[in-house]
Amino acid sequence: MSEFTNVTIVKKANVYFDGNVSSRTIKFADGSSKTLGFMLPGEYTFNTDAPEIMEILAGELEVLLPGAEWQNVKGGEAFDVPGKSAFTMKVKAPSDYCCSFIK
Repeated sequence: MSEFTNVTIVKKANVYFDGNVSSRTIKFADGSSKTLGFMLPGEYTFNTDAPEIMEILAGELEVLLPGAEWQNVKGGEAFDVPGKSAFTMKVKAPSDYCCSFIK
């Protein structure tokens, strides 16, 4: 899916790691939400409450998920993140992403 329709966008940006990672929250009529974001090269650790699906739309990174080895991820690929956990990304090239929060 390359676009979303009938959504509400939160105007205030989510800014992390001194501005190297930023996103905007999108809310859907069914109560679900996603963030669309951009990451500059660097290493970042995030904590999750709910499970997430991270779609990398463009770019290249390595991700370390709980209990796993580092894996390479590039534009067009996705990975699942368990809820109540932490994961680390080493962003190799500027990366565009969509994060879906699973309820």
